Amino acid sequence: MTPEEEDINRQPVIEMEISSLRLSGSPRLAGTDTVHLEAMAAAAQELPPIVVHRPTMRVIDGTHRIQAALRRGETTINGRYFDGSEDEAFVLSVWLNVSHGLPLALADRKRAAERIAVSHPQWSDRRVAAVTGISPGTVADIRRRVNGVPAPESSRIGQDGRVRPLDCSAGRLLAGQLMTENPTLSLRQVARAAAISPETARDVRNRLHSGADLVPSRRGRDTAAQPAAAGNDRDRNRLNLVRPVDRQESVTENAVVIKRLMGDPALRYTDTGRNLLRLLSLHAHWAKEWETIVDNVPPHCTDVVADLARQFADLWADFATRVPRHRMAS
Repeated sequence: MTPEEEDINRQPVIEMEISSLRLSGSPRLAGTDTVHLEAMAAAAQELPPIVVHRPTMRVIDGTHRIQAALRRGETTINGRYFDGSEDEAFVLSVWLNVSHGLPLALADRKRAAERIAVSHPQWSDRRVAAVTGISPGTVADIRRRVNGVPAPESSRIGQDGRVRPLDCSAGRLLAGQLMTENPTLSLRQVARAAAISPETARDVRNRLHSGADLVPSRRGRDTAAQPAAAGNDRDRNRLNLVRPVDRQESVTENAVVIKRLMGDPALRYTDTGRNLLRLLSLHAHWAKEWETIVDNVPPHCTDVVADLARQFADLWADFATRVPRHRMAS
């Protein structure tokens, strides 16, 4: 949930006259979906509140609900106001339509990314991708070809709201030094100290383990982008969850540890404990199959799957940092 969505949910729900609302500016290029509209109109339950941009009275989220209410013969509808700028209202509209309800079509999401790349040039590719529901790589392609996008700046604002440089060579080198001198530091601690993203810190760690250069060369990236070299690059850069020499041993040890945890009553007999055990067991079960899974991801899904993997890895990294801290606090 974005801060804007949290703010909206704190706003009071009020009854609005449908005749006072504007339905233009929707991110849906094809307009309303007839099947979805008929299903909503026929449903007996009360329609959820819509979201309206107060300065313009333009509907940010809820066009189908308004049309359904009109089909029912209603003249008012419950809603909440949003008071930001028009550009902020559009970003919120895209986010809400991507995250729930009838999903935006891919063409709608790409068009939305074009507009957001122009209105928010300081946002990182990953932040635009998180709003629009497409991959960061696709956002980067859109940013390069869309007319009106200003020349790249020296830094951008990431998904976490922090400003980071586009050229993070110095940050990578500092991160490598920090990891070498203090291997117990978490990825987030290193990222914060070196002013890089946690994902960049993870890449630095993997490069340290494999003996590769901490700063990837531009030539290497360009070559990796070519179809002929992509397969070779994939073979050289296998998924390094642990050092290659200890991978099998680590997988076996992890399975033993998880089996021991499954006998712990504090985990076994609570809902949250069982959920944690399921997650850990899932990783342990599939750890031996990582390479097979990596090699069989369909080409058209690679960007999306890779981005999801990075986001989930960040969640686990944050979890690993917070658990010891929680134990000390208690």
